[in-house]
Amino acid sequence: MSKKMKVLFVCLGNICRSPLAEGILKKKIKALGLDWQIESAGTNGYHNGEAPHQYSQKVATQNDIDISKQRSRQVTKSDFENYNLIYAFAEDVMRDMKHIAGSSFDDNKCKYFLLPSGEPGETDVLDPWYGGEDGFTEVYKVINEGCDKIIETVIK
Repeated sequence: MSKKMKVLFVCLGNICRSPLAEGILKKKIKALGLDWQIESAGTNGYHNGEAPHQYSQKVATQNDIDISKQRSRQVTKSDFENYNLIYAFAEDVMRDMKHIAGSSFDDNKCKYFLLPSGEPGETDVLDPWYGGEDGFTEVYKVINEGCDKIIETVIK
């Protein structure tokens, strides 16, 4: 692929799921020698400027990924013009993205991280914020597999 890919992961607060996805995909594309820009953001600004959740950092570190320097930011309208692919981690996140993007929203760019099954909520990656450390480990596994699928889809 000649065009440099710009990928944005979006969850609610940008401290749990999307920072993990950013870190995981960066590691994978580096190993493949790909020159992609990978970032993450949240639909709300509650955690702007904060580092990822301690358990997100812990599970990343356990998998040789350092996300400690990432800082939460809110997704902006210009993001919808600047990225090739934007992945939402839940239905409420996608609704917020549509609102924020307005006329810049593009169904061809904006996708669910999980493929929709047709059932309400089936597009949602569990938000580990409300659980314990084990939830972050499970979310890591789901995101790791999803990042493999993104790479397969884009470079095929």
